[in-house]
Amino acid sequence: MALRGLAGSGPGSRGPLGQAGAADEEREAPAVVAAGDAPEDVEEDEGRSRGLLRWDGFSAWLHCVCVVGFDLELGQAVEVIYPQHSKLTDKEKTNICYLSFPDSNSGCLGDTQFCFRFRQSSGRRVSLHCLLDQFEKDLPVYLKKDPAYFYGYVYFRQVRDKTLKRGYFQKSLVLISKLPYIHFFHTVLKQIAPEYFERNEPYLEAACNDVDRWPAPMPGKTLHLPIMGVVMKGDTHISVILPTVHEVDLFRCFCPVFLHSQMLWELVLLGEPLVVMAPSPSESSETVLALVNCISPLKYFSDFRPYFTIHDSEFKEYTTRTQAPPSVILGVTNPFFAKTLQHWPHIIRIGDLKPAGEIPKQVKVKKLKNLKTLDSKPGVYTSYKPYLNRDEEIMKQLQKGVQQKRPSEAQSVILRRYFLELTQSFIIPLERYVASLMPLQKSISPWKSPPQLRQFLPEEFMKTLEKTGPQLTSRIKGDWIGLYRHFLKSPNFDGWFKTRRKEMTQKLEALHLEALCEEDLLHWTQKHTEVETVDLVLKLKNKLLQADREHLPVKPDTMEKLRTHIDAIILALPEDLQGILLKTGMT
Repeated sequence: MALRGLAGSGPGSRGPLGQAGAADEEREAPAVVAAGDAPEDVEEDEGRSRGLLRWDGFSAWLHCVCVVGFDLELGQAVEVIYPQHSKLTDKEKTNICYLSFPDSNSGCLGDTQFCFRFRQSSGRRVSLHCLLDQFEKDLPVYLKKDPAYFYGYVYFRQVRDKTLKRGYFQKSLVLISKLPYIHFFHTVLKQIAPEYFERNEPYLEAACNDVDRWPAPMPGKTLHLPIMGVVMKGDTHISVILPTVHEVDLFRCFCPVFLHSQMLWELVLLGEPLVVMAPSPSESSETVLALVNCISPLKYFSDFRPYFTIHDSEFKEYTTRTQAPPSVILGVTNPFFAKTLQHWPHIIRIGDLKPAGEIPKQVKVKKLKNLKTLDSKPGVYTSYKPYLNRDEEIMKQLQKGVQQKRPSEAQSVILRRYFLELTQSFIIPLERYVASLMPLQKSISPWKSPPQLRQFLPEEFMKTLEKTGPQLTSRIKGDWIGLYRHFLKSPNFDGWFKTRRKEMTQKLEALHLEALCEEDLLHWTQKHTEVETVDLVLKLKNKLLQADREHLPVKPDTMEKLRTHIDAIILALPEDLQGILLKTGMT
Protein backbone atom coordinates (compact mmCIF):
# COMPACT_ATOMS: atom_id res chain seq x y z
CA MET A 1 0.00 0.00 0.00
CA ALA A 2 1.16 3.51 -0.63
CA LEU A 3 -0.44 6.20 1.50
CA ARG A 4 0.38 9.69 0.32
CA GLY A 5 0.50 12.77 2.50
CA LEU A 6 -1.42 11.49 5.54
CA ALA A 7 -4.18 14.00 4.85
CA GLY A 8 -1.83 16.87 4.11
CA SER A 9 -1.27 17.61 7.76
CA GLY A 10 2.26 18.92 7.91
CA PRO A 11 3.68 21.25 10.56
CA GLY A 12 2.64 24.28 8.54
CA SER A 13 -1.01 23.38 8.35
CA ARG A 14 -2.29 25.33 11.34
CA GLY A 15 -4.74 28.05 10.35
CA PRO A 16 -6.20 30.95 12.34
CA LEU A 17 -7.97 28.46 14.60
CA GLY A 18 -4.73 27.05 15.92
CA GLN A 19 -6.02 24.02 14.00
CA ALA A 20 -6.46 23.31 10.28
CA GLY A 21 -7.76 26.33 8.39
CA ALA A 22 -10.03 26.57 5.34
CA ALA A 23 -7.16 26.69 2.92
CA ASP A 24 -5.68 23.57 4.50
CA GLU A 25 -8.94 21.68 4.06
CA GLU A 26 -9.03 22.71 0.40
CA ARG A 27 -5.48 21.62 -0.37
CA GLU A 28 -5.63 18.42 1.62
CA ALA A 29 -3.47 16.04 -0.38
CA PRO A 30 -5.15 12.88 -1.62
CA ALA A 31 -3.96 9.76 0.09
CA VAL A 32 -3.31 6.87 -2.27
CA VAL A 33 -3.33 3.25 -1.24
CA ALA A 34 -1.81 0.79 -3.68
CA ALA A 35 -1.75 -2.88 -2.78
CA GLY A 36 1.47 -4.54 -3.75
CA ASP A 37 5.19 -3.95 -3.32
CA ALA A 38 6.56 -0.54 -2.35
CA PRO A 39 8.36 1.32 -5.17
CA GLU A 40 12.08 0.63 -5.48
CA ASP A 41 13.07 4.07 -4.14
CA VAL A 42 11.32 3.41 -0.83
CA GLU A 43 13.00 1.34 1.83
CA GLU A 44 10.28 -1.13 2.76
CA ASP A 45 11.97 -2.08 6.01
CA GLU A 46 12.32 1.53 7.13
CA GLY A 47 11.15 0.67 10.64
CA ARG A 48 14.05 -1.72 11.16
CA SER A 49 16.54 0.91 9.92
CA ARG A 50 15.32 3.26 12.67
CA GLY A 51 16.33 0.65 15.25
CA LEU A 52 12.76 -0.14 16.31
CA LEU A 53 12.03 -3.36 18.15
CA ARG A 54 9.82 -6.09 16.72
CA TRP A 55 6.15 -4.96 16.73
CA ASP A 56 7.04 -1.28 17.31
CA GLY A 57 6.07 -0.54 13.70
CA PHE A 58 2.79 -2.42 14.16
CA SER A 59 2.06 -0.57 17.43
CA ALA A 60 2.37 2.80 15.68
CA TRP A 61 -0.78 1.88 13.71
CA LEU A 62 -2.65 -0.79 15.65
CA HIS A 63 -2.99 -2.08 19.21
CA CYS A 64 -4.00 -5.55 18.00
CA VAL A 65 -6.14 -7.51 15.57
CA CYS A 66 -9.01 -9.65 16.92
CA VAL A 67 -11.14 -12.38 15.42
CA VAL A 68 -14.57 -12.63 17.05
CA GLY A 69 -16.72 -15.68 16.38
CA PHE A 70 -20.02 -17.10 17.62
CA ASP A 71 -20.01 -20.09 19.93
CA LEU A 72 -23.33 -21.87 20.60
CA GLU A 73 -22.48 -22.28 24.27
CA LEU A 74 -20.45 -19.12 24.97
CA GLY A 75 -22.09 -16.71 22.52
CA GLN A 76 -19.73 -14.15 21.01
CA ALA A 77 -16.09 -14.90 21.88
CA VAL A 78 -12.64 -13.58 20.96
CA GLU A 79 -11.06 -16.49 19.11
CA VAL A 80 -7.75 -14.90 18.13
CA ILE A 81 -5.74 -11.89 19.32
CA TYR A 82 -2.71 -11.00 17.26
CA PRO A 83 0.10 -10.28 18.01
CA GLN A 84 -0.30 -12.82 20.79
CA HIS A 85 1.48 -10.65 23.37
CA SER A 86 -1.13 -7.88 22.95
CA LYS A 87 -2.83 -7.08 26.24
CA LEU A 88 -6.57 -6.60 26.61
CA THR A 89 -8.39 -6.64 29.94
CA ASP A 90 -11.42 -8.92 30.38
CA LYS A 91 -13.65 -5.83 30.29
CA GLU A 92 -12.10 -4.69 27.00
CA LYS A 93 -12.48 -8.19 25.51
CA THR A 94 -16.16 -8.25 26.53
CA ASN A 95 -16.75 -4.87 24.91
CA ILE A 96 -15.01 -5.99 21.71
CA CYS A 97 -17.08 -9.21 21.64
CA TYR A 98 -20.44 -7.47 21.77
CA LEU A 99 -19.51 -4.45 19.65
CA SER A 100 -18.07 -6.59 16.83
CA PHE A 101 -21.44 -8.18 15.93
CA PRO A 102 -24.54 -6.37 14.68
CA ASP A 103 -27.68 -6.74 16.86
CA SER A 104 -29.72 -9.74 15.74
CA ASN A 105 -32.54 -7.45 14.58
CA SER A 106 -30.22 -5.77 12.05
CA GLY A 107 -30.40 -8.83 9.78
CA CYS A 108 -27.02 -8.14 8.17
CA LEU A 109 -26.47 -10.94 5.65
CA GLY A 110 -23.26 -11.02 3.65
CA ASP A 111 -20.40 -8.66 4.50
CA THR A 112 -20.85 -5.57 6.68
CA GLN A 113 -18.33 -2.94 7.72
CA PHE A 114 -18.68 -0.52 10.61
CA CYS A 115 -16.76 1.18 13.39
CA PHE A 116 -17.08 1.34 17.18
CA ARG A 117 -15.28 3.18 19.98
CA PHE A 118 -14.90 2.16 23.60
CA ARG A 119 -13.22 3.38 26.76
CA GLN A 120 -9.90 1.87 27.79
CA SER A 121 -9.96 0.12 31.15
CA SER A 122 -8.79 2.31 34.01
CA GLY A 123 -5.37 1.41 35.33
CA ARG A 124 -4.08 0.42 31.88
CA ARG A 125 -0.51 1.62 31.51
CA VAL A 126 -0.47 4.09 28.65
CA SER A 127 2.20 3.08 26.16
CA LEU A 128 3.67 6.11 24.47
CA HIS A 129 5.04 5.71 20.99
CA CYS A 130 7.71 8.40 21.26
CA LEU A 131 8.34 8.54 17.55
CA LEU A 132 4.69 9.51 17.00
CA ASP A 133 4.31 11.80 19.99
CA GLN A 134 6.76 14.38 18.71
CA PHE A 135 4.59 14.76 15.59
CA GLU A 136 1.23 14.71 17.38
CA LYS A 137 1.30 18.44 18.08
CA ASP A 138 1.49 19.19 14.34
CA LEU A 139 -1.57 17.13 13.46
CA PRO A 140 -5.06 18.56 12.99
CA VAL A 141 -7.32 17.48 15.85
CA TYR A 142 -9.24 15.00 13.68
CA LEU A 143 -6.06 12.94 13.05
CA LYS A 144 -4.72 12.85 16.62
CA LYS A 145 -4.59 9.65 18.67
CA ASP A 146 -7.37 9.03 21.18
CA PRO A 147 -5.40 8.45 24.43
CA ALA A 148 -8.29 7.15 26.58
CA TYR A 149 -10.26 5.26 23.90
CA PHE A 150 -9.83 2.49 21.36
CA TYR A 151 -11.46 2.44 17.93
CA GLY A 152 -12.62 -0.90 16.56
CA TYR A 153 -12.83 -1.28 12.77
CA VAL A 154 -15.02 -4.25 11.90
CA TYR A 155 -15.48 -6.49 8.89
CA PHE A 156 -18.37 -8.82 9.75
CA ARG A 157 -19.40 -11.78 7.61
CA GLN A 158 -22.68 -13.68 8.00
CA VAL A 159 -23.49 -16.32 5.38
CA ARG A 160 -25.61 -19.47 5.32
CA ASP A 161 -23.66 -22.63 6.14
CA LYS A 162 -25.62 -25.88 6.53
CA THR A 163 -22.61 -27.64 8.04
CA LEU A 164 -22.88 -25.49 11.17
CA LYS A 165 -25.48 -26.17 13.89
CA ARG A 166 -26.78 -22.62 13.76
CA GLY A 167 -27.02 -22.70 9.99
CA TYR A 168 -24.87 -19.57 9.62
CA PHE A 169 -21.17 -18.70 9.50
CA GLN A 170 -20.73 -15.58 11.67
CA LYS A 171 -17.34 -14.00 12.21
CA SER A 172 -15.75 -10.55 12.52
CA LEU A 173 -12.22 -9.43 11.78
CA VAL A 174 -11.53 -6.38 13.97
CA LEU A 175 -8.66 -3.89 13.91
CA ILE A 176 -8.16 -2.21 17.31
CA SER A 177 -6.39 1.16 17.14
CA LYS A 178 -6.14 4.55 18.84
CA LEU A 179 -6.03 6.26 15.45
CA PRO A 180 -9.26 7.74 14.00
CA TYR A 181 -8.37 6.81 10.40
CA ILE A 182 -11.84 5.52 9.59
CA HIS A 183 -11.62 5.50 5.80
CA PHE A 184 -8.09 4.14 5.76
CA PHE A 185 -8.70 1.17 8.08
CA HIS A 186 -11.98 0.29 6.36
CA THR A 187 -10.02 0.16 3.08
CA VAL A 188 -7.34 -2.07 4.65
CA LEU A 189 -10.05 -4.42 5.96
CA LYS A 190 -11.76 -4.56 2.56
CA GLN A 191 -8.51 -5.88 1.19
CA ILE A 192 -7.47 -8.40 3.85
CA ALA A 193 -10.72 -9.63 5.47
CA PRO A 194 -12.22 -11.61 2.54
CA GLU A 195 -8.87 -13.38 2.07
CA TYR A 196 -8.60 -14.05 5.80
CA PHE A 197 -12.01 -15.77 5.91
CA GLU A 198 -10.76 -18.15 3.21
CA ARG A 199 -7.22 -18.73 4.51
CA ASN A 200 -7.40 -18.21 8.32
CA GLU A 201 -4.59 -17.56 10.81
CA PRO A 202 -1.41 -17.89 8.67
CA TYR A 203 -2.76 -15.16 6.37
CA LEU A 204 -3.53 -12.91 9.36
CA GLU A 205 -0.03 -13.42 10.77
CA ALA A 206 1.52 -12.51 7.42
CA ALA A 207 -0.66 -9.35 7.15
CA CYS A 208 0.39 -8.25 10.67
CA ASN A 209 4.05 -8.80 9.78
CA ASP A 210 3.53 -6.50 6.78
CA VAL A 211 2.02 -3.80 9.03
CA ASP A 212 5.00 -4.13 11.39
CA ARG A 213 7.27 -3.06 8.52
CA TRP A 214 5.26 0.09 7.80
CA PRO A 215 6.85 3.46 8.59
CA ALA A 216 5.06 5.43 11.34
CA PRO A 217 2.09 7.65 10.30
CA MET A 218 3.93 10.97 10.12
CA PRO A 219 2.31 14.23 8.98
CA GLY A 220 3.11 15.49 5.51
CA LYS A 221 5.00 12.38 4.38
CA THR A 222 4.25 10.06 1.48
CA LEU A 223 4.01 6.61 2.99
CA HIS A 224 4.34 3.33 1.11
CA LEU A 225 2.50 0.61 2.98
CA PRO A 226 2.73 -2.86 1.41
CA ILE A 227 0.17 -5.36 2.69
CA MET A 228 -0.34 -8.84 1.29
CA GLY A 229 0.68 -7.79 -2.23
CA VAL A 230 -2.29 -8.49 -4.45
CA VAL A 231 -1.28 -9.19 -8.04
CA MET A 232 -3.67 -9.24 -10.98
CA LYS A 233 -2.67 -10.06 -14.53
CA GLY A 234 1.04 -10.49 -14.03
CA ASP A 235 2.69 -7.41 -12.49
CA THR A 236 -0.34 -5.10 -12.42
CA HIS A 237 -1.05 -3.87 -8.88
CA ILE A 238 -4.49 -2.97 -7.61
CA SER A 239 -4.83 0.70 -6.66
CA VAL A 240 -7.45 2.27 -4.43
CA ILE A 241 -7.82 6.06 -4.35
CA LEU A 242 -8.35 7.47 -0.86
CA PRO A 243 -9.37 11.15 -0.81
CA THR A 244 -8.51 11.25 2.94
CA VAL A 245 -7.62 8.80 5.67
CA HIS A 246 -10.32 9.83 8.12
CA GLU A 247 -13.51 11.13 6.51
CA VAL A 248 -16.85 9.43 5.93
CA ASP A 249 -19.20 10.26 3.05
CA LEU A 250 -20.66 13.35 4.72
CA PHE A 251 -23.56 14.03 2.36
CA ARG A 252 -24.66 10.39 2.23
CA CYS A 253 -24.95 10.46 6.04
CA PHE A 254 -26.65 13.86 6.19
CA CYS A 255 -28.79 13.28 3.10
CA PRO A 256 -32.02 12.29 4.92
CA VAL A 257 -31.67 15.27 7.28
CA PHE A 258 -29.71 17.85 5.25
CA LEU A 259 -32.49 20.45 5.62
CA HIS A 260 -31.78 20.31 9.36
CA SER A 261 -27.98 20.09 9.08
CA GLN A 262 -27.44 23.54 10.59
CA MET A 263 -29.53 22.64 13.65
CA LEU A 264 -27.56 19.40 14.04
CA TRP A 265 -24.31 21.41 13.76
CA GLU A 266 -25.52 23.55 16.70
CA LEU A 267 -26.41 20.47 18.78
CA VAL A 268 -22.96 18.94 18.20
CA LEU A 269 -21.17 22.25 18.81
CA LEU A 270 -22.99 22.65 22.14
CA GLY A 271 -22.26 19.06 23.23
CA GLU A 272 -25.97 18.24 23.57
CA PRO A 273 -26.96 14.58 24.31
CA LEU A 274 -27.81 13.05 20.93
CA VAL A 275 -28.96 9.57 19.87
CA VAL A 276 -28.86 8.20 16.33
CA MET A 277 -31.31 5.29 15.90
CA ALA A 278 -30.47 3.36 12.76
CA PRO A 279 -31.30 0.00 11.17
CA SER A 280 -27.68 -1.29 11.19
CA PRO A 281 -24.25 -0.58 12.73
CA SER A 282 -22.98 0.67 9.35
CA GLU A 283 -25.60 3.42 9.26
CA SER A 284 -25.30 4.28 12.95
CA SER A 285 -21.49 4.47 12.94
CA GLU A 286 -21.26 6.49 9.70
CA THR A 287 -23.88 8.98 10.91
CA VAL A 288 -22.30 9.46 14.36
CA LEU A 289 -18.87 9.97 12.78
CA ALA A 290 -20.36 12.46 10.29
CA LEU A 291 -21.93 14.42 13.17
CA VAL A 292 -18.63 14.55 15.10
CA ASN A 293 -16.86 15.60 11.89
CA CYS A 294 -19.30 18.45 11.12
CA ILE A 295 -17.69 20.87 13.62
CA SER A 296 -14.18 20.17 12.29
CA PRO A 297 -11.58 21.60 12.67
CA LEU A 298 -12.93 22.18 16.19
CA LYS A 299 -12.49 19.01 18.24
CA TYR A 300 -15.58 17.31 19.68
CA PHE A 301 -14.46 16.89 23.30
CA SER A 302 -17.33 14.80 24.68
CA ASP A 303 -17.70 11.05 24.31
CA PHE A 304 -19.19 9.55 21.16
CA ARG A 305 -20.04 5.94 20.36
CA PRO A 306 -20.54 5.15 16.67
CA TYR A 307 -22.16 1.84 17.67
CA PHE A 308 -23.49 1.29 21.20
CA THR A 309 -25.16 -1.85 22.58
CA ILE A 310 -27.02 -2.84 25.72
CA HIS A 311 -23.97 -4.94 26.69
CA ASP A 312 -21.63 -1.93 26.67
CA SER A 313 -19.80 -1.39 29.98
CA GLU A 314 -21.14 2.20 30.06
CA PHE A 315 -24.75 1.17 29.34
CA LYS A 316 -26.04 1.90 32.88
CA GLU A 317 -24.05 5.11 33.14
CA TYR A 318 -25.47 6.47 29.88
CA THR A 319 -29.09 5.31 30.18
CA THR A 320 -29.88 6.11 33.83
CA ARG A 321 -32.92 8.32 34.47
CA THR A 322 -31.71 9.48 37.88
CA GLN A 323 -29.72 12.30 36.28
CA ALA A 324 -29.79 14.37 33.09
CA PRO A 325 -28.51 12.57 29.95
CA PRO A 326 -24.75 13.04 29.57
CA SER A 327 -23.00 15.01 26.82
CA VAL A 328 -22.50 12.12 24.39
CA ILE A 329 -23.52 11.03 20.88
CA LEU A 330 -24.72 7.42 20.73
CA GLY A 331 -25.37 5.31 17.63
CA VAL A 332 -27.82 2.47 18.36
CA THR A 333 -29.72 -0.21 16.44
CA ASN A 334 -31.50 -2.24 19.13
CA PRO A 335 -35.27 -1.44 19.40
CA PHE A 336 -34.86 -1.61 23.18
CA PHE A 337 -33.19 1.82 23.08
CA ALA A 338 -36.36 3.48 21.76
CA LYS A 339 -37.82 2.96 25.22
CA THR A 340 -34.62 3.24 27.28
CA LEU A 341 -33.55 6.56 25.75
CA GLN A 342 -36.93 8.18 25.13
CA HIS A 343 -36.13 10.74 27.88
CA TRP A 344 -33.15 12.01 25.84
CA PRO A 345 -33.74 15.51 24.43
CA HIS A 346 -32.55 14.96 20.83
CA ILE A 347 -33.06 11.78 18.79
CA ILE A 348 -32.34 11.23 15.10
CA ARG A 349 -34.21 8.28 13.62
CA ILE A 350 -32.90 7.31 10.19
CA GLY A 351 -33.95 4.64 7.73
CA ASP A 352 -31.63 2.72 5.41
CA LEU A 353 -28.96 4.98 3.93
CA LYS A 354 -29.39 4.91 0.18
CA PRO A 355 -26.51 4.05 -2.15
CA ALA A 356 -24.82 7.03 -3.78
CA GLY A 357 -27.15 8.57 -6.37
CA GLU A 358 -30.41 7.55 -4.65
CA ILE A 359 -32.12 10.24 -2.59
CA PRO A 360 -34.16 9.38 0.50
CA LYS A 361 -37.18 11.41 1.50
CA GLN A 362 -36.35 14.39 3.74
CA VAL A 363 -37.34 13.76 7.35
CA LYS A 364 -39.17 16.27 9.53
CA VAL A 365 -38.47 17.70 12.96
CA LYS A 366 -40.98 16.11 15.34
CA LYS A 367 -41.90 16.34 19.01
CA LEU A 368 -40.25 13.77 21.28
CA LYS A 369 -43.59 12.47 22.58
CA ASN A 370 -44.24 11.04 19.10
CA LEU A 371 -41.27 8.68 19.41
CA LYS A 372 -42.64 5.43 20.85
CA THR A 373 -40.63 2.65 19.21
CA LEU A 374 -37.84 2.12 16.74
CA ASP A 375 -40.60 1.52 14.18
CA SER A 376 -41.52 5.21 14.40
CA LYS A 377 -41.04 7.11 11.16
CA PRO A 378 -37.61 8.59 10.39
CA GLY A 379 -37.25 12.09 11.78
CA VAL A 380 -35.37 14.44 14.09
CA TYR A 381 -37.21 14.24 17.40
CA THR A 382 -36.41 17.34 19.48
CA SER A 383 -37.88 20.46 21.03
CA TYR A 384 -34.66 22.42 20.35
CA LYS A 385 -35.04 25.87 18.81
CA PRO A 386 -31.92 26.79 16.80
CA TYR A 387 -30.15 30.03 17.66
CA LEU A 388 -29.28 30.77 14.02
CA ASN A 389 -31.53 31.22 11.00
CA ARG A 390 -31.16 28.48 8.40
CA ASP A 391 -28.85 29.26 5.49
CA GLU A 392 -31.40 28.94 2.69
CA GLU A 393 -28.77 29.56 0.03
CA ILE A 394 -26.77 26.44 0.86
CA MET A 395 -29.97 24.38 1.18
CA LYS A 396 -31.05 25.46 -2.33
CA GLN A 397 -27.59 24.57 -3.63
CA LEU A 398 -27.79 21.07 -2.13
CA GLN A 399 -31.40 20.56 -3.27
CA LYS A 400 -30.41 21.60 -6.78
CA GLY A 401 -27.59 19.04 -6.61
CA VAL A 402 -30.13 16.37 -5.60
CA GLN A 403 -32.40 17.25 -8.55
CA GLN A 404 -29.48 17.26 -10.98
CA LYS A 405 -28.15 13.98 -9.52
CA ARG A 406 -24.85 15.58 -8.59
CA PRO A 407 -22.45 12.88 -7.26
CA SER A 408 -22.47 12.39 -3.49
CA GLU A 409 -18.74 13.24 -3.35
CA ALA A 410 -19.42 16.69 -4.88
CA GLN A 411 -22.33 17.28 -2.48
CA SER A 412 -20.06 16.28 0.41
CA VAL A 413 -17.49 18.89 -0.67
CA ILE A 414 -20.19 21.59 -0.62
CA LEU A 415 -21.54 20.47 2.76
CA ARG A 416 -18.07 20.10 4.31
CA ARG A 417 -17.03 23.58 3.14
CA TYR A 418 -20.28 25.02 4.51
CA PHE A 419 -19.71 23.40 7.93
CA LEU A 420 -16.07 24.51 7.91
CA GLU A 421 -16.96 28.15 7.14
CA LEU A 422 -19.70 28.08 9.77
CA THR A 423 -17.32 26.69 12.42
CA GLN A 424 -14.58 29.16 11.50
CA SER A 425 -16.97 32.13 11.59
CA PHE A 426 -17.98 30.99 15.07
CA ILE A 427 -14.53 30.24 16.49
CA ILE A 428 -12.38 33.06 15.01
CA PRO A 429 -13.82 35.74 17.39
CA LEU A 430 -12.97 33.40 20.29
CA GLU A 431 -9.46 32.86 18.92
CA ARG A 432 -9.00 36.61 18.53
CA TYR A 433 -10.11 37.31 22.11
CA VAL A 434 -8.01 34.49 23.61
CA ALA A 435 -4.94 35.78 21.72
CA SER A 436 -5.47 39.14 23.50
CA LEU A 437 -5.04 37.36 26.87
CA MET A 438 -1.37 36.74 26.04
CA PRO A 439 1.04 39.09 27.90
CA LEU A 440 3.17 41.41 25.76
CA GLN A 441 6.59 40.01 24.86
CA LYS A 442 8.33 42.99 26.49
CA SER A 443 6.89 41.89 29.85
CA ILE A 444 8.95 38.67 29.71
CA SER A 445 12.06 38.97 31.88
CA PRO A 446 14.72 36.23 31.98
CA TRP A 447 15.16 36.79 35.73
CA LYS A 448 11.50 36.40 36.67
CA SER A 449 9.01 33.58 36.20
CA PRO A 450 7.07 33.76 32.88
CA PRO A 451 4.04 36.09 33.22
CA GLN A 452 0.54 34.55 33.56
CA LEU A 453 -2.21 34.67 30.92
CA ARG A 454 -5.03 37.09 31.64
CA GLN A 455 -8.30 35.52 32.78
CA PHE A 456 -11.04 34.69 30.23
CA LEU A 457 -13.96 37.00 31.11
CA PRO A 458 -17.19 35.99 29.30
CA GLU A 459 -18.75 39.47 29.43
CA GLU A 460 -15.55 41.09 28.15
CA PHE A 461 -15.56 38.60 25.27
CA MET A 462 -19.24 39.33 24.50
CA LYS A 463 -18.44 43.05 24.14
CA THR A 464 -15.86 42.25 21.41
CA LEU A 465 -18.55 40.63 19.24
CA GLU A 466 -20.18 43.94 18.36
CA LYS A 467 -17.25 44.99 16.15
CA THR A 468 -15.38 41.74 15.51
CA GLY A 469 -18.08 39.07 15.69
CA PRO A 470 -19.07 36.36 13.19
CA GLN A 471 -20.95 38.92 11.07
CA LEU A 472 -17.56 39.78 9.53
CA THR A 473 -17.27 36.37 7.88
CA SER A 474 -20.79 34.84 7.84
CA ARG A 475 -23.99 35.86 6.08
CA ILE A 476 -26.09 33.87 8.56
CA LYS A 477 -28.32 35.91 10.86
CA GLY A 478 -29.68 34.93 14.25
CA ASP A 479 -28.90 34.97 17.95
CA TRP A 480 -25.12 34.50 17.79
CA ILE A 481 -24.76 35.96 21.32
CA GLY A 482 -27.13 33.31 22.71
CA LEU A 483 -25.19 30.59 20.89
CA TYR A 484 -21.89 31.83 22.39
CA ARG A 485 -23.37 32.00 25.92
CA HIS A 486 -24.56 28.39 25.59
CA PHE A 487 -21.23 27.29 24.07
CA LEU A 488 -19.20 28.81 26.94
CA LYS A 489 -20.95 26.35 29.31
CA SER A 490 -20.29 23.32 27.08
CA PRO A 491 -17.62 20.57 27.26
CA ASN A 492 -16.42 21.62 23.80
CA PHE A 493 -15.54 25.13 25.02
CA ASP A 494 -13.92 23.72 28.15
CA GLY A 495 -11.76 21.32 26.10
CA TRP A 496 -10.94 23.91 23.45
CA PHE A 497 -9.95 26.60 25.96
CA LYS A 498 -7.81 24.20 28.05
CA THR A 499 -5.97 23.22 24.86
CA ARG A 500 -5.43 26.85 23.81
CA ARG A 501 -4.37 27.87 27.33
CA LYS A 502 -1.81 25.04 27.41
CA GLU A 503 -0.44 26.05 23.97
CA MET A 504 -0.14 29.71 25.04
CA THR A 505 1.46 28.83 28.39
CA GLN A 506 4.00 26.70 26.51
CA LYS A 507 4.64 29.62 24.14
CA LEU A 508 5.35 31.86 27.17
CA GLU A 509 7.74 29.22 28.54
CA ALA A 510 9.48 29.06 25.15
CA LEU A 511 9.82 32.87 24.95
CA HIS A 512 11.20 32.87 28.50
CA LEU A 513 13.79 30.27 27.50
CA GLU A 514 14.78 32.33 24.46
CA ALA A 515 15.12 35.45 26.64
CA LEU A 516 17.43 33.50 29.00
CA CYS A 517 19.59 32.39 26.06
CA GLU A 518 20.16 35.99 24.98
CA GLU A 519 21.61 36.89 28.39
CA ASP A 520 25.31 36.72 29.27
CA LEU A 521 24.77 34.09 31.96
CA LEU A 522 28.48 33.53 32.61
CA HIS A 523 28.92 37.24 33.36
CA TRP A 524 25.94 37.03 35.76
CA THR A 525 27.58 34.18 37.72
CA GLN A 526 30.74 36.25 38.28
CA LYS A 527 28.67 38.68 40.36
CA HIS A 528 26.87 36.02 42.38
CA THR A 529 27.76 33.36 44.95
CA GLU A 530 28.51 29.70 44.18
CA VAL A 531 25.24 28.69 45.84
CA GLU A 532 23.29 31.05 43.54
CA THR A 533 25.24 29.77 40.52
CA VAL A 534 24.53 26.12 41.35
CA ASP A 535 20.85 27.01 41.82
CA LEU A 536 20.85 28.67 38.37
CA VAL A 537 22.43 25.58 36.74
CA LEU A 538 19.83 23.27 38.29
CA LYS A 539 16.99 25.56 37.17
CA LEU A 540 18.38 25.75 33.63
CA LYS A 541 18.67 21.94 33.50
CA ASN A 542 15.05 21.65 34.62
CA LYS A 543 14.07 24.10 31.87
CA LEU A 544 15.83 21.89 29.33
CA LEU A 545 14.04 18.78 30.56
CA GLN A 546 10.68 20.58 30.48
CA ALA A 547 11.31 21.83 26.93
CA ASP A 548 12.11 18.28 25.79
CA ARG A 549 9.25 16.64 27.67
CA GLU A 550 6.57 19.13 26.61
CA HIS A 551 7.93 19.74 23.09
CA LEU A 552 8.00 23.50 23.75
CA PRO A 553 7.83 25.57 20.54
CA VAL A 554 11.37 26.97 20.86
CA LYS A 555 13.60 28.13 18.00
CA PRO A 556 15.88 25.32 16.74
CA ASP A 557 19.11 26.81 18.11
CA THR A 558 17.70 27.77 21.54
CA MET A 559 18.27 24.37 23.17
CA GLU A 560 21.84 24.21 21.88
CA LYS A 561 22.55 27.74 23.13
CA LEU A 562 21.19 26.83 26.56
CA ARG A 563 23.37 23.70 26.74
CA THR A 564 26.41 25.83 25.80
CA HIS A 565 25.56 28.33 28.57
CA ILE A 566 25.19 25.51 31.13
CA ASP A 567 28.51 23.89 30.11
CA ALA A 568 30.35 27.23 30.28
CA ILE A 569 28.97 28.01 33.76
CA ILE A 570 29.85 24.53 35.10
CA LEU A 571 33.43 24.74 33.74
CA ALA A 572 33.92 28.05 35.58
CA LEU A 573 33.09 26.39 38.92
CA PRO A 574 35.52 24.47 41.21
CA GLU A 575 36.26 20.89 40.11
CA ASP A 576 34.34 19.23 42.95
CA LEU A 577 31.18 21.12 41.96
CA GLN A 578 31.79 20.40 38.27
CA GLY A 579 31.74 16.66 38.94
CA ILE A 580 28.49 16.85 40.90
CA LEU A 581 26.69 19.09 38.39
CA LEU A 582 27.79 17.06 35.36
CA LYS A 583 26.23 13.98 36.94
CA THR A 584 23.00 15.83 37.74
CA GLY A 585 20.85 15.30 34.65
CA MET A 586 22.19 15.65 31.12
CA THR A 587 23.50 18.86 29.61
